[in-house]
Order: sequence, then structure tokens, then C-alpha cells
Amino acid sequence: MNAKQRTIKSELTISGVGLHTGTSVTLTIKPAPENHWFKFRRIDLDGQPVISVDADNVTDTSRGTTISENGASVSTIEHLMAALIGLQIDNVLIDLNGPEVPILDGSSTIFLQKLKEIGFVDQDADRDFYEIKENIHYVDGDRKVEIVGMPLDGYRLTCMIDFNSPVLGSQHASISQIEEFEKEISSSRTFCFLHELEALVNNNLIKGGDLSNAIVIVDKEVSTEELDKLQSLFNKKVTVADEGILDNIQLRYQNEPARHKLLDMIGDLALVGRPLKGHIMAARPGHAANVAFAKRIKNQIKRDKAKKKINTYDIHATPVYDTVQIMSILPHRQPFLMIDKILELSDTHVVGLKNVTMNEDLFMGHFPGMPIFPGVLRIEGMAQTGGILVLNTVPDPENWLTLFLKIESARFKNQVVPGDTIIYSCELMEPIRRGIARMKGVGMVGEKIVCEAELMAQIIKVK
Repeated sequence: MNAKQRTIKSELTISGVGLHTGTSVTLTIKPAPENHWFKFRRIDLDGQPVISVDADNVTDTSRGTTISENGASVSTIEHLMAALIGLQIDNVLIDLNGPEVPILDGSSTIFLQKLKEIGFVDQDADRDFYEIKENIHYVDGDRKVEIVGMPLDGYRLTCMIDFNSPVLGSQHASISQIEEFEKEISSSRTFCFLHELEALVNNNLIKGGDLSNAIVIVDKEVSTEELDKLQSLFNKKVTVADEGILDNIQLRYQNEPARHKLLDMIGDLALVGRPLKGHIMAARPGHAANVAFAKRIKNQIKRDKAKKKINTYDIHATPVYDTVQIMSILPHRQPFLMIDKILELSDTHVVGLKNVTMNEDLFMGHFPGMPIFPGVLRIEGMAQTGGILVLNTVPDPENWLTLFLKIESARFKNQVVPGDTIIYSCELMEPIRRGIARMKGVGMVGEKIVCEAELMAQIIKVK
């Protein structure tokens, strides 16, 4: 897989008809800078609104994937997205003068071949892979859909489809690496069942369909009258082939429907917004499930980023202040001294530590059968930690007291029990003025936030 991000060498223009709207449309794929990813620009609309390829922008998955942003939409994006992912392109801007990407032959192959003709340019930035580190699941029990992403140093995809159709049966498709997309998957065309085609025609939903860009699976007895009706609609004589499909086109692969479902999945997972590393296995996927799974990955990315922001501290290192030194600064004494160490201290932040033990007096009366460290005392420990920060601004802290003025946005997110070690961090939200400090405080046990609040305190001289 490419180590560097890449875009295309020059602009590429493709024209065609939207499958559902029947609108003639021209799109121009343009090179884009590093870390741009994929964006559409509706040049036919006032202000030329830009729509990012992002799972959070998906507004419809009924007959393809539609994204909307800034008052504009683009439909049926998945085949173009699959071509870009299959060629490991990272950054393009797609100008579009209509509401839908052209269907072309119903696959990705025309997009892919034209992109290859233009060629690619490696960029300086490394590819921003998201590497799946632990299994990510999506299940839709009603539709018997299941998708799982598993760790893998590469991009492997496996797809199974089963529509309970005697014609289609159960089919599988897979690629072991993304480089196989061009040869094995890109030319697989979209498909539908004859009863779906009739419903779409009756609801005026495939104005751009002409029976040359889709496989039509015949899952029922078809009368001569029905075939004649199709002939009049599409101006093409059709019969039912031995394979149980309309003979408008020949299958490119015996399992072409399964391969196309895999193609759709690759295109829809571009909505994550980054290239992926992992093995994706899917049973009976569709656009709605693909998008839901892309959102699961995005949520995991957010959680991973939050974990990276969590500072780690060596609780066994020599502290800035130990318990005895803390007592020389703060007036609190047991059982109301709520911090044991100060691990870090600067002009703008402080980090303190509290070991929660079962032999503390408070547990004799606070849920003795299920000891939980009280939320108000977590805030007190946070405030005492912040008090060290404020008292650090005066030369004789033992002669001053820190008093609460305000507590805002206090939240308690996880329980604290005996045996836990709370790490409190307080950071100034603005410079200290006239002895008054506003701080953002967070209490952590391991990687879990157990409390957070915004505190305002003032120091006053008492001696």
C-alpha cells in the first residue's frame, strides 16, 4: 500500500447520465493538496457549495449513497469513490454540474481507466491511514446484516450476499489486498431484481436507466406482456437468459453481484475520511449498513484520539510536593486532605494524585456495603489541586487560604472505588487576576474520566 499521499497529475472530465435523475451531468476531477481527501463542488449552484465525503454528511441510502452539506447534495457517489480508493488516491476535488454522479456502465471501471490515463503524483505527506487495532462490529438483526473490521496490516475485504433467491443464491467475493481491486472488482456492475426494476420504473426513479448499466435478475415467472412492456420502456428487446437474468447484458463474472456489493462497500467506506488498514468482513451489506459501519469506525477514531490526549504520569517518580510538603501549603488535614502528591506544577497547570483506600473514615458511612468515593469529594480533591496552582503565585502560601467562588459544568462520568488512583489536572482558563483563578479541572482513573468541572477560586491572606 502507498506510503505517501497522492493526487492526480491533471484535470479529468467525464460526462454521463445520472441513473435515478436521468440528468446529463459533467464532472471534472481535479488535483487537490495534501490532507484534502475527497470533496464535491456543485458548480451549477449559487456559491458553488462544497460537500465533503464524510459519513456524517450522508442523508440518503435508499438507492445509492447521497451526501449533503451547505445546502447541496450529490447522489450515487459510491462507484467513483471505489475507483479512487482502489487506485489509492487520497486527495481530489470533484466539480459537478448536477445532482448525481453519472452511472456510466454501472461499475467503477470507466472512472478507474480514465484516472489511470491521467496518472498520479505522490505528495510529501505520509498517507493518513486509520489502522483498526481491535474488532469493530456492526449488526442489523432485522436485515441479518453483520460487518466486522479486524486488525490487519493491509486492506482486505470479504463479502457474502444471500437474498433467498433461487436464481442468485448465496455468493461470496473477496480481495486480499487493495491492489486487486482493478482486476477483480472494478468492472462489476450494479444489479437489481426484476420486481425492483418494475417498482422503480413505476415510481419514475430510474430515469437514466437503459438496461445497459445494470444486471437484472429475474426472480419470478415473466409473461410475454411484461417483457414487451420492458421493451417499450427501454427501447430494447429482452428475454430471460439461462442464468436467470435478462439477456440485455452478459455477466462478466459468475458472482458479479457479490463483487459489486464489495465494490459498493469499498466506495462507501471512503466516508470514513481516511484510508484504512484492516480486514473487513461483511454478510449481506448494503449502503445503509456500510454507512453505519463507517460511522462506527469514525467513532472509534474519535475515541482513539481522545486516548492520545490523555497524559500519562509516572506516579512513582519523585513528586514536586509529597504529602508533608502539601500540608505545609494547604491548611487541610486528614480526613479532609484530598491529595497525596503533586506530580507537575507550572505557571498555568498542576497535576495532583489521590490514592483512594478502604481505610478512609468516609467509607464507614458512605455506602459501606458498596464503597464509592463521593462526587463532592472528587471535586474537593480537584479544588485542592487547583489551590496549589493558585498559591504557587505567592511567596508565603502558608499564610493564605483558597476559597471557592464558583463551580460550573461539574460532571461525574465513572465511579471511583477503593484501590483507584485519581489523577487530577487543573489548567488555567485565563490569567490569574487579583488572586482570582478560573480553571478547567479533570479527574482521571486510568483512561477513564471520573469527574470534570470549571472552578473559580480566590486566595485571601489570613496571617
